[in-house]
Amino acid sequence: MKQLPLVAAIAAMVLFVAAVAGFGAALEGYSQARHPVGLLGASGVPHALAFNVLGFVLPGLLAAFVAWRLRVSMGDNAPWVARIGAWMALLSAIAFVAQGLLPLDPGDLESDASRAHATAWTLWWVALLPATLLLALGLRGESESRARVLASIVVAVVVVALAMLPLDLLAPAFAQRVVFATWLAWTVVAAGGNRKTGMP
Repeated sequence: MKQLPLVAAIAAMVLFVAAVAGFGAALEGYSQARHPVGLLGASGVPHALAFNVLGFVLPGLLAAFVAWRLRVSMGDNAPWVARIGAWMALLSAIAFVAQGLLPLDPGDLESDASRAHATAWTLWWVALLPATLLLALGLRGESESRARVLASIVVAVVVVALAMLPLDLLAPAFAQRVVFATWLAWTVVAAGGNRKTGMP
């Protein structure tokens, strides 16, 4: 049971990468360098439902499980900033799930459906940033959590840096994938960062 969060985090990463690569290769005209990940699950796109389940919903649920187990492992005596950080990480994962439940409308990016998807994407990274910062602050005094603290700082720096870069310096599609990959890697570290005691 102690290895379950780590297994879940690795599965989330593998599922997401495989879904984006596989469904992207199968969709004619789709470019990983130019198109957003959400387009693979957009309404009317072939195999959109399968992608949303494998690319967003399942990885998000697995990441939510990791965040929940991280919060449980802290106990009620952990610093409040760390506890709030874990809850924010859970909220971020739920928002990731919502991206699969609220697919884009490729024919109208200003439609309510597209706006709902964009809101879920925004909530995902807006919750992720304070989650990583609070966890880095709350766990900084625990020697067994050094990997989690460092990973949290890296995620925060990446999210802020990519948000502040001018769009003409970095393709939005590439930036999106970098943030997704960084978050999934952080989830793996969060799940396995405490090698000595593990999660309960």
